[in-house]
Amino acid sequence: MKDLAIITVIYKNYTVLDGYLESIDKQKDTNFKLFIVDLTEEPQDLEQVLSRHPELVSGSPVLLHSQNKGYAHGINVGLIQAQKEGYERFCVMNTDTFFESNFVSSIQDFINEHPGAIGGGKIYYASGYEYHKGRYEKDQLGKVIWFAGGEIDWKNVFTKHVGVDEIDNGQFDSEKAVDFLTGCCMFFDKSVFEKVGMFDESYFLYYEDADWCVRATKGGVKLIYDPKVVLWHKNAQSTDGAGSSIHIKYQEKNRVKFGLKYAPLRAKLHLLKNLFTSPHQER
Repeated sequence: MKDLAIITVIYKNYTVLDGYLESIDKQKDTNFKLFIVDLTEEPQDLEQVLSRHPELVSGSPVLLHSQNKGYAHGINVGLIQAQKEGYERFCVMNTDTFFESNFVSSIQDFINEHPGAIGGGKIYYASGYEYHKGRYEKDQLGKVIWFAGGEIDWKNVFTKHVGVDEIDNGQFDSEKAVDFLTGCCMFFDKSVFEKVGMFDESYFLYYEDADWCVRATKGGVKLIYDPKVVLWHKNAQSTDGAGSSIHIKYQEKNRVKFGLKYAPLRAKLHLLKNLFTSPHQER
């Protein structure tokens, strides 16, 4: 049986799968199995997409379908099925990513070195998907940081991506403990899941990863940024792109939910004040 379960969620945007599966195809370490959870209401035939990748080194992927109850729900569906099949190592990640051939081996190395911890890698914007388009020279594209570890600003209740929008010049090449890791890619062993439990499905989109990380920290689980695990992200392609209405809606809504659950009292009062005075908030 394979050792590592890679779990990813798809919703409508099947076009991103080809780039993702090309990365899966070329992995040198084949000791893994891919679990694809499709939340599309009227799913297309994933078999057609997979037929374009007949050499999937992970063997036949496990295809699961569920109701669209959000990203956290999709991840939970995959985690539950992977555990039923006996897997004890997990990587949850987005489909709008691609990576080099040492991606799986780097994850395995991390779990071997840090049992009982949650890891996250160095994530770049995929070329052309930068938030600040036009800011960078052509030779800098693909080297712009999207995530190099996470910090939580509890005073203002924001989750911050360390290094975001910076050109990588080696300044984020050291492993370090962090406040949170992005659900775009995180990896851990079974002991973590047994301590922390499932992702909170009430978030639907965004902040479910921060919530899970806070719960992990409270349970004594270390969160570690590992720059040896590298991938590229086609930012927010599952939510119509960064700055889209759905992106903003769930970011704002779940920031309030997250803050009211975990932030200091003063920050909670500030959130409530903004909630009831802002004309943009939904009632």
